[in-house]
Amino acid sequence: AIARGVGFRRTGVLAHRRDGVQCARVIRPMASAASSSTETAAPKTADLKDAAGKDISGTGIRRRFLEFYEQRGHARLPSSSLVPEDPTVLLTIAGMLQFKPVFMGQAERSVPCATTTQKCVRTNDIENVGVTARHHTFFEMLGNWSFGDFFKEEAIGWAWELLTKVYALPEDRLYATYFGGDPAQGLPPDDEAKEIWLKYLPASKVLPFDCADNFWEMGDVGPCGPCTEIHYDRIGGRDAADLVNMDDPNCLEIWNVVFIQFNREEGGILKPLPAKHVDTGMGFERLASILQGKMSNYDTDVFMPIFDAIQNVTGAEPYTGKLGAEDVGEKDMAYRVVADHIRTLTFAISDGAAPGSDGRNYVLRRVLRRAVRFGREKLGAKQGFFATLVKTVVELFGEVFPEIVKEEKRVTEIIAEEEESFGRTLLKGVEQFKKIAAKAKEEGRDTVSGAEAFLLWESFGFPVDLVEIMCEENAMKCDNAGFEEAFKEAQEKSRAAGKKGGGRALLFEAEATAWLANNDVPLTDDSHKYAPGAAPTDATVKAILTLDGFVGSTESVEGPIGLVLDKTSFYAESGGQVCDVGVVECVAGSSMTVEDTKAAAGFVLHVGAAVDGVIAVGDAVRTAVDHDRRNNIMPNHTMTHVLNHALRQVLGDSVDQKGSLVDDEKLRFDFSHSKAMSADQIKKVEALVRDQVNAALSVHTREVALDKAKAISGLRAVFGEVYPDPVRVVSVGPSIDDLLSTPDAEDWKGYSIEFCGGTHLANTSDATDFVLLSEEGIAKGVRRIVGATKGAAAAALETAQTIKAQVNACDALDGSDLEKAMAGLKGTVDTSVMPAVQRAEIRDAMAKHTKRIAAAMKEAAAAAKANAIEAVGEKTTEAKAAGASAFVAQLGDFTDPAALKDAAAVAFKQGVACALFSKDPVKGKAMCYVSVPTDVAVDVKGWLDACCGPIGGKGGGGKGGVA
Repeated sequence: AIARGVGFRRTGVLAHRRDGVQCARVIRPMASAASSSTETAAPKTADLKDAAGKDISGTGIRRRFLEFYEQRGHARLPSSSLVPEDPTVLLTIAGMLQFKPVFMGQAERSVPCATTTQKCVRTNDIENVGVTARHHTFFEMLGNWSFGDFFKEEAIGWAWELLTKVYALPEDRLYATYFGGDPAQGLPPDDEAKEIWLKYLPASKVLPFDCADNFWEMGDVGPCGPCTEIHYDRIGGRDAADLVNMDDPNCLEIWNVVFIQFNREEGGILKPLPAKHVDTGMGFERLASILQGKMSNYDTDVFMPIFDAIQNVTGAEPYTGKLGAEDVGEKDMAYRVVADHIRTLTFAISDGAAPGSDGRNYVLRRVLRRAVRFGREKLGAKQGFFATLVKTVVELFGEVFPEIVKEEKRVTEIIAEEEESFGRTLLKGVEQFKKIAAKAKEEGRDTVSGAEAFLLWESFGFPVDLVEIMCEENAMKCDNAGFEEAFKEAQEKSRAAGKKGGGRALLFEAEATAWLANNDVPLTDDSHKYAPGAAPTDATVKAILTLDGFVGSTESVEGPIGLVLDKTSFYAESGGQVCDVGVVECVAGSSMTVEDTKAAAGFVLHVGAAVDGVIAVGDAVRTAVDHDRRNNIMPNHTMTHVLNHALRQVLGDSVDQKGSLVDDEKLRFDFSHSKAMSADQIKKVEALVRDQVNAALSVHTREVALDKAKAISGLRAVFGEVYPDPVRVVSVGPSIDDLLSTPDAEDWKGYSIEFCGGTHLANTSDATDFVLLSEEGIAKGVRRIVGATKGAAAAALETAQTIKAQVNACDALDGSDLEKAMAGLKGTVDTSVMPAVQRAEIRDAMAKHTKRIAAAMKEAAAAAKANAIEAVGEKTTEAKAAGASAFVAQLGDFTDPAALKDAAAVAFKQGVACALFSKDPVKGKAMCYVSVPTDVAVDVKGWLDACCGPIGGKGGGGKGGVA
């Protein structure tokens, strides 16, 4: 959808504060009278020590947090990618996102408890970034999690110990809140959390709040539960209880500890989760400001080096940390905007996103344009300044997040290109504003309408305040209310477009998997999906899921219906490969057509619209996969692996997978690359893949211990993906035994070796053939290839041969016949499914014919012009000899307007008026040109109108005697 100042899909983002502290409410604006910081010079990192000599640099704060929880049995995990797999969010907005499948019962935990520093991006109130001392679009979330391991006692106790003992925060400045209950939802107060806090704080500092403040929810649906927040009073020596949760900048929330106990379902229903979890989040930047004694997050060593880089590249006056009215000219605000936004862009692009026109890419485009605009308008920056700041961000954070080091060059190039593009857009926007203003004045308006202001915002990146300034410069006004109305209307349209289907879906999440576990339903043995051949698998129905929950029989039950079996040969959608479809057949004769296959927490659900007959729990069934469809999916999946390897061979090791889709018709592969592939590169990649098909290489698969698998030379894994242990290895060529016996062998780099749980061919020759159908850009720095195998590849090649023959047949054509043939072939070539290489070759051949047509047309035009001039010369002589002052003549076919003008000039110079006609039989058009010298008493425009009538045309002109 759209959020003011930036495109954003609102999926629970309002349940979080931008600076990294989770909360369950919309943040109220901070009072404009907030004091600014005058103490901005951050000491060198080496000098950042507290009174006890402890390291309080950003690096030290982060390290001490992670070490604290590691010492208490937590596994330190890397930050997940900012580009999440979760389709309900555009960008990673919280540390818990990578663990959401565990909380929802869709996946088993790999560790009992974990700690991370998570990269997060939130842009739902981007207009506050730069305005306040604590709002950010990018921030780090320091967090720790329990997956059914410990709960409230440990979570609160450890938080208190870390803050007061490790970080040495004064105990008398801390306050705690807890959930005070909600009778409307039947939720009691969280007295357990309250009693635990009373062990550490007096009752006057343990405060109850309602759902708005202390019941955490990620969105309209999903994991949720009561939370306890820890607040810190920067001033001290006072009772600040009344300031808690009042958005006072000096009494601020620093940590949120969420007790995930429920799952919010569609319709607002709360259901208990099968296991109780803990999800904590503390804003790294905010904690740094407290420990370093700064009143602003921006005055710490996390940001000051970026400010130095901004000053160096712009030449602006130094950053002074002022806010509001004190920040004359909004210089310091611009520093904060630029510094924050370059962090967002650097991290997000490194993780595979890029500025673009939709979804998360649109979010990033808005962020970039806001930063560039502030830099230019407020700091006097020149074009290209923004991209130079990437280097500083990498130097600051590269040790903790090595992915930005690897991607520095690509990120810099993408930002530089987008920055340059925005410069052009700004110029176009200014021109568009001039047109809007001119039109308004023509219509007697002194106001730019809301719709017009919204157009400038949406298409050219002009925020409404910039439109207001431009209006003032032109003695006009801007309809702000109309802009808000247009903005809200666009939001509603976007939300409506994002909704899927109106019917209720069959959810297979925490409640369902918990029921299965609690009722001793065994996990589904889905190893049969890898079995060769198409023989049905014998199984037993263990559970039946409906919209109303689990039932014992499908009798009188409306669909959709889901069957859980003890074993299955169906593949559930995962890793880019679509799910299997087919039939579950009951031995007694009933059956269900399987339209979808889902997996969660070790169970597989077979979903169908209805059952033919009746199926009951305990029935013996057979799973019959549609193997004709599967046999078209497998070669596409295996060749996707081979394609990935071929791309790296041709384009270099900088190629990283950014997404894929494998179905029975095609394979689609998204990858990082800064520019379009050349025709020669496409041809080389296609040839490499085809060579692997023709080489008839065996495809080997086996589960291997994760540490041993990662040691294999040349093995490729998707960055940010969490892999199980053991992990399934797919090797095209070398056997798994050979890989494990000499894992560091350089030879392995010459083969495709990946982690994958999908279904694959036994031998590459089973793919029959391979073609690349298209290559295009889908975002800055991200390309997409579509390919095909087997019958689809053969059909594409046959289509190309047929069209190539048609193009070759044009060698024997010329004139209008050639023109008509080319016009028809152009549409055919553009829309037909054929290999990209052949399409390019066919277009090259067509270009030669197009040149022939152009040359012939040029020659014909020259001849027509000469004939026209000669004919008008003769007509002029005849008219003068007869004493006439005007004549009408039809000239030869294909005499174009330029030739008509030049021919009419012959008569004009001799004082004779003329109306000249010509036609183009191929285009089906007629043309007329009228010329009247000054001493001939004929209305030139009236004569043209009279001439246009019979041929059904319209004309213009009239100045200088011509029309």
